Amino acid sequence: MAVLTGPTSPTHDIGGARFTSLATPTRGSTDTSVWIVEIDPGTPANPHELTREEVFVVLSGRANVRLGSQELEAAPGDAIVVPPNTPFALAADGDEPLRAMCCMPVGGQARMHDGEPFTPPWAA
Repeated sequence: MAVLTGPTSPTHDIGGARFTSLATPTRGSTDTSVWIVEIDPGTPANPHELTREEVFVVLSGRANVRLGSQELEAAPGDAIVVPPNTPFALAADGDEPLRAMCCMPVGGQARMHDGEPFTPPWAA
């Protein structure tokens, strides 16, 4: 399948953050999962690690990024590259929602503090 029609609304809502699966194994991709995340201002960051590299491209809003021991900011057009097995957290910075496109290899998983790895449903 060459063109996957984008969903008209988010496919997953976890309260303060919405995910829209664009290209995932359940939608027809085989090597790369791609989705849009929208995080409302004031939504607490959810610290976690990843088993594979994940890349975020900020589309709108500003991001507050915790990557290992670093506190960083990202603006529209910036790419955030999250290495595997590195503590990571992302939040909207300012008064407007953060909107970013995310890419991760199929099979990449998230791991919450002291938890077992799992495949995020928006990447499945």
